[in-house]
Amino acid sequence: MKFSTKLSDAVHVMAFIVINPTMDLSSTAIAKSIHTNPGYVRQLMMLLKKAGLLSGTRGKAKPVLLREPEKISLLDVYRAIEGSKPLLHLDTHTNPECAAGVNIQLALQRYYDEIQQTAEREMEQITLADIIREYYSRLETGESLY
Repeated sequence: MKFSTKLSDAVHVMAFIVINPTMDLSSTAIAKSIHTNPGYVRQLMMLLKKAGLLSGTRGKAKPVLLREPEKISLLDVYRAIEGSKPLLHLDTHTNPECAAGVNIQLALQRYYDEIQQTAEREMEQITLADIIREYYSRLETGESLY
């Protein structure tokens, strides 16, 4: 099953801009950091611009956050990138003639909705500044994910 990394990549883009204000901030440079292609980075940046989180001029590699990192929540970025798409998805390809196939999915929906609401409340409390602070903390301690 394929899962989306758009949220973490969008946060990466925004953090990269804050952390490296004097570096090359082209989509090519940012794409190297994410280990992806510049077109994908441009797509993410376009969504962030559309949501009013990022500003930039076509042809100039100087994107700027439109809010301070303390005022950008993880939920803001999630909604910019994923819109109203839920975190968890029901299997819509179950057999409609099977009671389990239909009713298990309907039973799950209530719980998925509760999980979505809880996750959004938590995401609203986490800011880009929190993530950047954690980044610097990991650099200082030498702690890594790998």
